[in-house]
Amino acid sequence: MRILLTNDDGIEAEGLACLERIARTLSDDVWVVAPQEEQSGKGRGVTLTEPLRVNRFGEKRFAVTGTPTDCVVLAVGDLMEIRPDLVLSGVNRGHNVGEDCSYSGTVAGALQGMAFGIRSIALSQSLERYHDEVNAHWETAEAFAPAIISRLLAETWQDGVVMNLNFPARAPEDVKEVEVTVQGFRGIGEMHAVKRTDLRGRDYYWMSFRGEKQAHAKGTDLRAMDDGKISVTPLHIDLTHRPSVHDLKGVLGGAPPKSLAAE
Repeated sequence: MRILLTNDDGIEAEGLACLERIARTLSDDVWVVAPQEEQSGKGRGVTLTEPLRVNRFGEKRFAVTGTPTDCVVLAVGDLMEIRPDLVLSGVNRGHNVGEDCSYSGTVAGALQGMAFGIRSIALSQSLERYHDEVNAHWETAEAFAPAIISRLLAETWQDGVVMNLNFPARAPEDVKEVEVTVQGFRGIGEMHAVKRTDLRGRDYYWMSFRGEKQAHAKGTDLRAMDDGKISVTPLHIDLTHRPSVHDLKGVLGGAPPKSLAAE
């Protein structure tokens, strides 16, 4: 099995080294094509307005001056002579659950693999809190990911599906359960901009998260992280809200309206 690894934390990230160890328990044909610099929060962004540079660090190891999506596109289309059988993206430092999935570069790397018809898995390791001094429990992802991936690969996946694995912020001996979950949703918008002023008196902003404690619904990826469980969520890229399609067909369809709707 030929495995392609990517991430959004960059080529030098601890999580990528963890992912390499995981991958090598499954195969000895492991390729790494990862961003040169951190690309967290870039989602499915592709680089269209500037060239991409590739730096080679070994026979099967490359850094790209672009996003995770760029990395997978270059790997499959140019850098690898034969397409991979599996794409693994991560291991991200911090979980990717709930609406994180819509802007996660880690999930995006897996989605691009899926777009090429390659089975793809995103992996993330939750943190007690997001701060440089907090050490992630990489040993937890490393302990459980190989067997979970192997079990997933033994199953038949429906087209257009990627698997999103999230490991709780606990040591391996404290993790007792795996749960197949649905994508959750936080009750309030956690993302906000923090306004600051530089030394020249000019305002600038840092994007941030409030990180407020919330009660999450059972069966969701968010709740699994709260409960110290490993979360496995099958995701797909179809954003269509099908109940609204049904409702709107009653008021739109056929010839386009020429008058404003009645108030």
